[in-house]
Amino acid sequence: MASITSANVANAIVKLVAADALPALMGNLVLGNLVNRDYEPVLAQAGDTVNVPIPPVLVANNIAEGGAVQTQNPNLGNAQIVLNTHAEATFQIPDVTKVLAVPDLLRLYMQPAVVALAERIESDLLNLYPQFTANAAVGTAGTALTEAVVDSAETTLFNVKVPASAAKYLVVDPTAYSALRQIPRFSEFHSAGEAGLRALIDGAVGKMKDFYIFRSQFVAKTGSAPVTTHNLAFSRNAIGLVVRRLPQPLPGTGAIAEYAELGNFGMRVTMSYQPNTLSQQFTVDVLYGAGVLRNNFAVQVNS
Repeated sequence: MASITSANVANAIVKLVAADALPALMGNLVLGNLVNRDYEPVLAQAGDTVNVPIPPVLVANNIAEGGAVQTQNPNLGNAQIVLNTHAEATFQIPDVTKVLAVPDLLRLYMQPAVVALAERIESDLLNLYPQFTANAAVGTAGTALTEAVVDSAETTLFNVKVPASAAKYLVVDPTAYSALRQIPRFSEFHSAGEAGLRALIDGAVGKMKDFYIFRSQFVAKTGSAPVTTHNLAFSRNAIGLVVRRLPQPLPGTGAIAEYAELGNFGMRVTMSYQPNTLSQQFTVDVLYGAGVLRNNFAVQVNS
């Protein structure tokens, strides 16, 4: 049987923290869980560029009897996403042995770090809205969303041939979400059935006009009097979130790192000793980049 050493204990602590970090992060993401995530467990550095392939468009040819096929030479599309964000959240634990004895303490320390990373990722994704220029924005600044505006957004995505099998999402700010769940036809049992009851009692809009509707506190806002809220309607392949592994610390530097990876997402958890404060320092960090994959697969929904 392997003996218990300080090195084994240190590695076990980092693994425990890493195992608790990623599920909590995924639970705090909204847009990050809806977009196309590209993850490979290969080492990368900030500033690296990742090429994300985009399927080409082919056309159907009517071949006459005895005729020949028409060979097409499609060009595989490509979206370049730069790994330009190295986000981290660091905290210190004075007595790490207490964390091992009381797991709830670990969650107490981890929660703020994980939430901070999730908020940064959400903000970066939602701030991509100016790059969606292929479709004209719908809705009016400073005006509550209506059924007609949501309908217009869905029609726009249909007209640009977003596949019928692809889920469509609408991410809005809390005020817009509140306006949507007060639309009479969708918030009453007699007109919307069970969905209306959920909107009325549980406060959940759910699905409307073929959109799965979510709310986020990080929807971008610009201007003043009136403020323009840039809600976003999109299909999964409109946005890419590329995540890559960060390298391990140099051996002998007193730092130990573990990777937490789940569902096309990964982060690094590093533990080191801080002699100035006589405590263990934990850093949770992630290297990622966000960008547009298909410009026409999204439309701004202003309110």
